[in-house]
Amino acid sequence: MNQNETQGQNKCCSDPGIVSKNNNQWVLFIKKITSFLGIPIGLSVAIITILAIVSPSQAVNSSIDALDALIRISPFILLSVTVAAYLKATGADQMVANAFQGSPVRAIAVASIFGALSPFCSCGVIPLVAGLLAAGVPIAPVLAFCIASPIMDPEMFILTAAELGIEFALVKTLSAIGMGLLAGYGALLISKTGYLNDALKDIAKPSCSTSCSKEDKAEILYKFWLSSDRRKTFTKEVFSIGLFLTRWLAFAFLLESLMLVYVPNDFIVNWLGEGNAFALPLAVFLGVPAYLNGYAAIPLVGGLIEMGMSPSTALAFMLAGSVTSIPAAIAIYSLAKPRLFALYLGFAAVGSMGAGFLYLFWLGV
Repeated sequence: MNQNETQGQNKCCSDPGIVSKNNNQWVLFIKKITSFLGIPIGLSVAIITILAIVSPSQAVNSSIDALDALIRISPFILLSVTVAAYLKATGADQMVANAFQGSPVRAIAVASIFGALSPFCSCGVIPLVAGLLAAGVPIAPVLAFCIASPIMDPEMFILTAAELGIEFALVKTLSAIGMGLLAGYGALLISKTGYLNDALKDIAKPSCSTSCSKEDKAEILYKFWLSSDRRKTFTKEVFSIGLFLTRWLAFAFLLESLMLVYVPNDFIVNWLGEGNAFALPLAVFLGVPAYLNGYAAIPLVGGLIEMGMSPSTALAFMLAGSVTSIPAAIAIYSLAKPRLFALYLGFAAVGSMGAGFLYLFWLGV
């Protein structure tokens, strides 16, 4: 190496401007990676890192469980993301939004019934909900839909009837509709006070309000692939919504795995047994644990009933767990600001408790 080369290297290493430039490039690179992964993946990495130090085997098991759950729900994610992107690319999102608009009383009723009967789980329906909000659908009917949707769907009705009886399945379905109505009409009244103004995060804010002119609304083109601009819109929506949902669900399923491990079933049984006079209210507030998410709730609740839990307490427990389970709650939290999220949890708690007491009264216990 000659003297000039040595001097050049020394200059490169000692020049503050060059060092600062290199540092800035690393900072920008880290910021890009952080932005791509997002807060939920960052938290997931932090949790797994802590677990790896405290309990390496649990870190591996929780990671595998979260990945397995994400893979199992991936068909629903793909379907819902594709539907949401298709609605956006074709311009049909405005048409779907119109079904939830018009008379608020009618829209909330439609949203509650459709939510209880729709085949989507709470996680899979979030892209559609985000699309509806972005299309300008009012919060009240969307909240009704979000409350009713995770409680019941056609397949779950069949499995619930087989495990817990047709009466329990029908009561749960009616409870889903009733809780949706409660949330929708309650939100409608609260919205008149201005409490729900600017209650959505940026990803869910309307891109075109109901006051937009007809010229501002895109023409519906069902064969969107015939237009290069529409194809770009479809691709962009699939990527952005799919990445958004996958990141939050990965974090949610990781938390779900930890809840399953560290919250023992015996604790639930002891506190929610028939001998506890406060079992029904406690069922609502202890129904949050994620083992009530999805179809796993059915055999669990069946076992709790066999161990002494009353059907009314089981109903309240199941309803609260369905609506406020970790995946469902995090999915809603990713779209709503804290005050709207708190309202969502409040309606879930009040609705679950009300349904439990009504069922208790029906049973004549």
